[in-house]
Amino acid sequence: MPTNPQATEIIGKATVKMEKSVEFFKTEMGNIRAGRANPQILNKITVNYYGTPTPIAQMANISVPEARVLAISVWDASALKEVNKAILASDLGINPTDDGKTIRLVFPQLTEDRRKELAKQTKKICEDSKIALRNERRDAIELIKKLKKDGAITEDELVLYEKDVQKLLEKYSANLDKLLADKEKEIFEV
Repeated sequence: MPTNPQATEIIGKATVKMEKSVEFFKTEMGNIRAGRANPQILNKITVNYYGTPTPIAQMANISVPEARVLAISVWDASALKEVNKAILASDLGINPTDDGKTIRLVFPQLTEDRRKELAKQTKKICEDSKIALRNERRDAIELIKKLKKDGAITEDELVLYEKDVQKLLEKYSANLDKLLADKEKEIFEV
């Protein structure tokens, strides 16, 4: 296998960007509520804590005492009302219950329609991630073709490098498909 340092660097950068697309997809899947309590859904919610927008995870202990219940133990009791307000203002669609020390979020069972809607949402996020992968492949191949045009690599090397980039795309695409299948299974699990 010929090794041109510039082409190797291009493929390395493409690999890093493709990995980031997969990580983004994993993060987004963690934010989708599938009938189970998952502390990650609170990641996007910030609380006005002494004038500073603060993520709930930085000001409370979040636990899952039961499969469909999240318990939020705020360290500073004076911030309990603000955390409650932030959860109500968010798009979670769950009313928090507050016993003065702990906030509980009880996740209702998903309806069949809601499950289908979530599955559609996950497929769209997956497709967006795959588009990002394909764009990265296109950019990497364009840079490699520029190396060929500049005379840094031969025609045969160009073909080999293009195949390497295609293999990367296939690998990360398959990874996304597996993550999507796992999430869909979780969504439709009763």
